[in-house]
Amino acid sequence: DLDPSQKEKMMAETGRRTVPQIYIGSTHVGGCDDLFDLDRAGKLLPLLGQPG
Repeated sequence: DLDPSQKEKMMAETGRRTVPQIYIGSTHVGGCDDLFDLDRAGKLLPLLGQPG
């Protein structure tokens, strides 16, 4: 919110308008609900470099 240009950049990169937008390394995960969905599906730990 303090830097509108950063929000515009994020929206251009992700196609989404909501915050937070979560990245793991250079991989765009999505928002909070997307992160929780990855965890429930057992796909979050591998993205973090840990065994699932």
